[in-house]
Parts: sequence; C-alpha cells; structure tokens
Amino acid sequence: MNWIKKNLPGILVCLAIATPAWLLGKTLPVIGGAVFSILFGMVITLFWEEKKGAASGIKWTSKYILQMAVVLLGFGMDLQVVVKTGRQSLPIIICTISTSLLLAWLLHKSLNIPGKISTLIGVGSSICGGSAIAATAPVIDADDDEVAQAISVIFFFNVLAAILFPIFGKLLGFDQTSGTSFGIFAGTAINDTSSVTAAAATWDSMFHLGSQTLDKAVTVKLTRTLAIIPITLALGYFTAKKEQRDNSFSLKRTFPAFILYFVLASLITTFALANGVNANVFLPLKELSKFMIIMAMAAIGLNSNIVKLVKSGAKPLLLGASCWAGITAVSLLLQRLMGLW
Repeated sequence: MNWIKKNLPGILVCLAIATPAWLLGKTLPVIGGAVFSILFGMVITLFWEEKKGAASGIKWTSKYILQMAVVLLGFGMDLQVVVKTGRQSLPIIICTISTSLLLAWLLHKSLNIPGKISTLIGVGSSICGGSAIAATAPVIDADDDEVAQAISVIFFFNVLAAILFPIFGKLLGFDQTSGTSFGIFAGTAINDTSSVTAAAATWDSMFHLGSQTLDKAVTVKLTRTLAIIPITLALGYFTAKKEQRDNSFSLKRTFPAFILYFVLASLITTFALANGVNANVFLPLKELSKFMIIMAMAAIGLNSNIVKLVKSGAKPLLLGASCWAGITAVSLLLQRLMGLW
C-alpha cells in the first residue's frame, strides 16, 4: 500500500500524457508517439517544476516501465527469421553499427561531447532508434536529460530519412522492379522502425511493388534490432568495470536482468512460432511494449530541462548527422560491392 500511495500519482500523470501521445503517433507515425510524449512532458514541466507527490512515480516510470518495455520487445523477435535474413544483410549490419559506434567515440573525444550522450546517439543511430536508447540508458546510468537529448537528435534524422531516402534511392538507380535492394538499404541505414516503414512503404507505392520493399526492410530491421543484446551486455560490462571500487564482480550489474529477460522473450517467441503458433498472438504484447516506451518517455520529458537541451544541442546534432552520414555511406558501399544494387 505504501508503494502504491508513493508512486501511483506520478504513474497516472505519465499515463495521462502517454495516451494522447500514442494516439497522435498512430496518426503521424513518422514522428511517433515517443517523440510526442517526451515533448509534452518537457512543455508541462516548464509550468510544473515542483512535482511533490508525483515525483517518485515519475522517476519509477522512467526507469522500470522502460525496462519492462524492452523485455516485451523480445516478443517481436523471431530468431529463425533473423538468421535467415542475416545471411544476406548481416555483413552490412555489422559494418554500419561499427561505423556509427566508432564515429560516436571519435567525436566524443574530439568535440568533448559527454560520453553517455555520445553512446546513446551512436547506439540509437546504428541499431533501432528509440528502442535501442531505451535499452541502453539504464545500462550506462544515463540521466533523463541525456536520454531526452539523444531521442531528440534521433527523431530529427528519422524525419529526414523518411522524406529523403526514397528520392535518394531513385537518384542512385535502385532496382524499381523489386523491393530487395531498397529494402536492405532502408533497413540498414535508417535508424528507427517508424521511418524504415515509412520510407519502404513510399518506395512500394512509387513503383507499385505491393509490400515487397516493406517486408524486406522490416525483416532486415528486425535482424538489426537483435544487436541490442551484445551491445548492451558489452556496455554493461565496461560500465561495471569503470565504476568498480573494489575487486568484487557483480554479475547482475554487468549483465542487466531486463536484457536477459528480453533474450528469453525472443526465445519463447521463436519456439512458439516454430511450433505453429500464429504470430498475431504476440501483437498485443508488441503494442503494449510500444505504449510503455511512450509512457516512459513522458516521465523522461517531465524530468528534462528543455532550456538546457536547446543550449547544448549543436554538438549532439552534429554527432547524429555524422553517424547518419557514415551509416548511409557504408550501407551503399557494401551493397555495391556485394552486387545488391
């Protein structure tokens, strides 16, 4: 009862913000509910600085609801599909992720960008946008301002990619009779699922390909999302080593439990689908995961200083642009070398 009394008001505030943000995200999927939610939270906190009784629940939502959402993401992962698609796209995925992380590290050093923001933008750009940031933030102990900054940068390039990539693909001469080449390009070079979907659907519409491009792009994106597991485990290990004060070793600190539950959810999904369970069974859990991320973003927005974010925005934006350009260039180069376009 004490926990409910302490946390319920803040949780309900986040729920009240997340609901309209989720609905708006359905209407404008290129922007997405998470971005609406974090913006609503930022604006509200300008007029509601002293949150008093709601503060504890808001903090709990930003941490634990976020972790629960990541676990539920696992129910959208069919590892058999990932393995099958990975044979064609895995070299590109590995190289684009490596490029983004390397650029993030180099610019962190050269431009003196805070390490946690650099990590979040690098991971978000290379894997799957907001979902990767959601999974990484608790592992590296990023605060709400850092998460908000990273989400804002990722959102900006999401919108640009959704609008520009179909035009870019046409200018580059991607195959217009099949969705394979542009689907791989969109799935490896665009960071967030919503923008991957938007760009691929636009290509299908432009050249009357049904859902060929969309199916390929989403499957490649699914494969790319699996990189959350090794990346977060590695970051957990290095964070634990960096913060270690004695010779003890904490398995729980190094390998966060919620990531292991994410793996377990993926294995359950794979086993179930392999034994004839309809994939639609998992749709409610996937939708709940998306809503919980939106709810957590509301909490993060409520705990963020929008003035501070605007003042510190130039360098993270440059970092995001560099990661985005690097991923795009590497994806195109490897597809050319592999004869995919």
